Amino acid sequence: MHHHVLSLYLLNQERTDIAAEYRHNVETSRGPAKVATAVVTRCGPKALIDFYTAFGRRVFDVWRRPTAGEYHEVIAAALTEVGLPADLEDAMESDEYDEALRTSHDVGVGLVGSDVGTPITSIEGVAFFGPVLNAIPRGRRAVQVFEGARLLAGYPQFFELKRTRVQPPVFT
Repeated sequence: MHHHVLSLYLLNQERTDIAAEYRHNVETSRGPAKVATAVVTRCGPKALIDFYTAFGRRVFDVWRRPTAGEYHEVIAAALTEVGLPADLEDAMESDEYDEALRTSHDVGVGLVGSDVGTPITSIEGVAFFGPVLNAIPRGRRAVQVFEGARLLAGYPQFFELKRTRVQPPVFT
């Protein structure tokens, strides 16, 4: 299994049709992507999974956009929780991992094309944007959801499913 760090900032860098507020949000989110790249570069893919999980519980489980200062707090707490070096947080304000982030991003996007967002999932050599779930499936239901995605990935003419979100995510 390969893990690529994707950046909404890099994905939308050349677009001119993006609202100013969204552009500001993706620019602010560059820091966490840089830290994730530093984590996987220095500590490996297992560390990235652990960091991303700890980070995600603090950010993605909240229905709002963190400020740059809040991102610093969350990253410091997530690094501490999973026992990673605290100095990895310095990557937020550094360009040291920018090239590695660009490379990882380009490889990930290259799997599906640039007219998508995140997440990108690759199953048995077929990659696509999504699935984006509004709640976390558990147990047998999680297996069914994965099997559904796997079946769609197995059909060569499949390329998209989408609908409008009607409620905030549910994290229970």
